[in-house]
Amino acid sequence: MKRGMSPCWTALAAAALLAGCASGVKLGEQAPVESRTPTPVAEGAASDAAQGQASTGATAQSQVASVDLTGKSTPAAVDAADRVVYFDFDSFVVADAYRPVIERNAKRLLADKQRRMVVEGHTDERGSREYNLALGQKRAEAVVRSLELLGVGANQLEAVSFGEERPAVQGSNEEAWAKNRRAELKDR
Repeated sequence: MKRGMSPCWTALAAAALLAGCASGVKLGEQAPVESRTPTPVAEGAASDAAQGQASTGATAQSQVASVDLTGKSTPAAVDAADRVVYFDFDSFVVADAYRPVIERNAKRLLADKQRRMVVEGHTDERGSREYNLALGQKRAEAVVRSLELLGVGANQLEAVSFGEERPAVQGSNEEAWAKNRRAELKDR
């Protein structure tokens, strides 16, 4: 008898392969989408409606605000405060408080696809030079990712780190350190 897979083993392997591929999920079908129509609520009735839903067990509709990324209402000049994202100590997470800064800059970039922006990551003076350069880079990249999630093209953005080398405020206290833990968005 020839050495190799016997017909029995071949049949078992084929059956196992086909069984592994069997699934109840129909890939050709459209995914079900729930559609809701918003119901306007009077100002005074908003809290009453929320209380009524809480007592009946009904769930409230999402309060997520929509973002207009068309850039039609974007001012030509952006205030310097609208170009800085501050970070917590030893963190590169973009806090929700800076979402408006990210959204305004995304609008500007989406309105003009030729516009380019550099995101500079900075740290306070604590930590080694190498650590601070890496943390500054992570902060800059976090802001770049936030902008890209809003539709800004990767070719419009560049992330660089200056670590502790360019402090916004001189000093060795928490107030100065808090101002130095930042990412600045600058036009190129």
